[in-house]
Amino acid sequence: MSLKGRTLFITGASRGIGLAIALRAARDGANIAIAAKTDKPHPKLPGTIFTAAEEIRKAGGEALPLVVDVREEPQVKGAIEKTVARFGGLDIVVNNASAVQRTPVVDTELRRFDLMHQVNTRGTFLVSKYAIPHLEKRTIPTS
Repeated sequence: MSLKGRTLFITGASRGIGLAIALRAARDGANIAIAAKTDKPHPKLPGTIFTAAEEIRKAGGEALPLVVDVREEPQVKGAIEKTVARFGGLDIVVNNASAVQRTPVVDTELRRFDLMHQVNTRGTFLVSKYAIPHLEKRTIPTS
C-alpha cells in the first residue's frame, strides 16, 4: 500500500525512529507533520524539525515542521488543526515522542518519573484525543 497523498502526524519526528518513519513515508509522497520540541540544534543530539523537514522534502514528501510539546494541550490541539488546515485532513498518527530513564526504580528521581509519565502517557492521550475526530473522517484502503 502506498502512502502517496496521505497525511501523517508524527510526534518526536525530528530525529531517530520518528524521522525514520517520516522518511519512509516521504518516499511514497506522503505529507508529514513533524511535531517535536526541537526547533534549535541540541548540543549532543542531531536534528531539528527544520532539518527533518528538509530531509523529508528531499525524500519526496511534503513537510510541515511544528514546535510541539506533547504535554501541552494548546500546542497539541493547535498542531493538529494546522496539519488539517495545511493538508486537508489527517490519515495516520504516530505517537513516537517519548521520555525514558534507564535507572533502577530506587535511583530514579521523581521529577524524571513525572516527565516520563507526562510525555509517554499524557502526550499520547492528548495527541490521540485531538486527532481521532479527524482520523474518523478519512478512510484508508486495506489493499
